[in-house]
Amino acid sequence: MRNFFGHVVRFIVAAIVLMFVGWVTPQFSVGGFWSALFLALAIAVIGWIIEGIFGNRVTPFSRGIVGFLTSAVVIWLAQFFVGNVSVTVIGAILAALVIGIIDLFIPISSPFEAGKRKEKAS
Repeated sequence: MRNFFGHVVRFIVAAIVLMFVGWVTPQFSVGGFWSALFLALAIAVIGWIIEGIFGNRVTPFSRGIVGFLTSAVVIWLAQFFVGNVSVTVIGAILAALVIGIIDLFIPISSPFEAGKRKEKAS
């Protein structure tokens, strides 16, 4: 049960970060909290799919240029699955940059990464 609440808190924090990013980033807009929450979920799911196809080295949650570019692609793709979200390619790149900077101070890992770390510890 505690793990479930950890995931809920992680998605809420991610939604707040996405709302902030939408406020400071041109060409990236999120319609409200629920759109941001669904966008966080879509980003996590699309990231999980990309990670499953290409492996850990291109996960949107990894550091480096590949992770940065993957994050931009995931953000851009997520707009097609979530209502009230509008992103251009430049907006997705800027949003990935801002999210990366925020992640330096407030690390928000993927819920799927947290599960993997738990499996490795066992």
